[in-house]
Amino acid sequence: MERIRACLVALVVVSLCRVGQVRSSASDHRYKAGDEVPLYANKVGPFHNPSETYRYFDFPFCSSAPVKEKKEALGEVLNGDRLVSAPYKLEFLAEKESETACKRKLTKEEVAKFRTAVSKDYYFQMYYDDLPIWGFLGKVDKEGKADPSEYKYYLFKHLVFEILYNKNRVIEITVRSDPNALVDITEDEPVDVDFTYTVKWKETDTPFEKRMDKYSLSSSLPHHLEIHWFSIINSCVTVLLLTGFLATILMRVLKNDFVKYAHDEESADDQEETGWKYIHGDVFRYPKHKSLLAAALGSGTQLFTLTIFIFILALVGVFYPYNRGALFTALVVIYALTSGIAGYTAASFYCQLEGTNWVRNLILTGSLFCGPLFLTFCFLNTVAIAYKATAALPFGTIVVIFLIWALVTSPLLVLGGVAGKNSKAEFQAPCRTTKYPREIPPLPWYRKSLPQMAMAGFLPFSAIYIELYYIFASVWGHRIYTIYSILFVVFIILVIVTAFITVALTYFQLAAEDHEWWWRSFLCGGSTGLFIYAYCLYYYNARSDMSGFMQTSFFFGYMACICYGFFLMLGTIGFRASLFFVRHIYRSIKCE
Repeated sequence: MERIRACLVALVVVSLCRVGQVRSSASDHRYKAGDEVPLYANKVGPFHNPSETYRYFDFPFCSSAPVKEKKEALGEVLNGDRLVSAPYKLEFLAEKESETACKRKLTKEEVAKFRTAVSKDYYFQMYYDDLPIWGFLGKVDKEGKADPSEYKYYLFKHLVFEILYNKNRVIEITVRSDPNALVDITEDEPVDVDFTYTVKWKETDTPFEKRMDKYSLSSSLPHHLEIHWFSIINSCVTVLLLTGFLATILMRVLKNDFVKYAHDEESADDQEETGWKYIHGDVFRYPKHKSLLAAALGSGTQLFTLTIFIFILALVGVFYPYNRGALFTALVVIYALTSGIAGYTAASFYCQLEGTNWVRNLILTGSLFCGPLFLTFCFLNTVAIAYKATAALPFGTIVVIFLIWALVTSPLLVLGGVAGKNSKAEFQAPCRTTKYPREIPPLPWYRKSLPQMAMAGFLPFSAIYIELYYIFASVWGHRIYTIYSILFVVFIILVIVTAFITVALTYFQLAAEDHEWWWRSFLCGGSTGLFIYAYCLYYYNARSDMSGFMQTSFFFGYMACICYGFFLMLGTIGFRASLFFVRHIYRSIKCE
């Protein structure tokens, strides 16, 4: 067992080091005057639909040289990046004035394609020495025109690149379109276009190590930080009030309960018991569908471990802005390596509950999160292929992911399962379970599962909803999010509030002599995931300008998987906290 653990730790460390190396790939880029600096065109897409992006040369741009595709890492492909050599040549320190990149005669169909793109605010993205740059394809002239049929559509044909350098290194690049160099594409008629560009170089004192800081600064502006700190203070006040209230109430009530039960034992042993002590013979009765519960706990524990590792990488600076695909690479690698944790947790708990078919339990554990994710991916990848978007994964990438699952994830899951089965851990119930279950008394409607889940999910959600907007604007928009320390504090608060509220509701459930707390505590803990999905509906309709079938299906499809992951992770936290609490209170009284 110790040997397996040591191997797992070693694998995680090696993988994290590899993920961390993404940062150093561009760190020694030094150039001499006249050297070619790589400029890659990445993708084109509507500004308000971040998932709907297309290859640069899917649009009728031209190039004077053969187009070369850049070899990309797994994370870059998952991120939808498809880098190809751009038609512009920006040699180091070489200034150019109205240089012609290439010429093209646009057909009627190509003019119509560009006009549609301009009407939907299409932008392009490029990378110059690994620095990102953006620009719009064109503009719509609506001035003084009330009828959309009178709008004029123009294509930008001249780009101005302004580059800052420090000695022999590129520090910053910006691109702007010349508002006077326009091509009218309002009518469906063939047009000759000369794509031209200007390059200007300027020296700066900014060191190379700080060249990415300007992208991080946008999320650290004073007014943004104030909102983040307001979010933290709001969350902390929620936590303090909740924990203080619960601790006071529970400690007082439990103390009274302990005194009462101790007094009852001394005065009259045959006196009828009431409250949570009354069900001590049923509270540790194993739940229905114990294999599913064990599998959910295994998956939830793995996702919690994955989240912690991602936060560690974020806090040490691996996920700096526009480190293409680093987050996706880390997610795939760490998820694969932590599958042993899921197998061990699920099999160990299942065997503690006297389960016998541990192989079926392992299969269930492996497919509980991956199954819905795979089905969602198949549907959304089909949609992306139909749209010919860059979000469609190439066959080779799908094969790589399958091999990672088959050669790393599955074997580690089985190894963890075997170790969990052989751990011979006992359940440690403080009270003996009676042969026949007691009947649960009739309960008012607000003590049923759904109202309890609504109460349990609302408080943790209220502690994180301010921060959620910034995360959504980063994942489903163009805002940059880099304040990982604040996000980590919010996550810790979320975990604490989830644990406390689930424990409180479990106590009130037991006090009402309802001993079926196992699944209830898991569902109450995970209900925050449902609130986050409800927030998705609000964000899509009220806070974003996303539109179209592809973007809508990607948003709601992948957010459903993320919220389901939150449900499993927070459900596990709620259940573990409740199990610890229930064991503690029943260990403190005399059970016969």
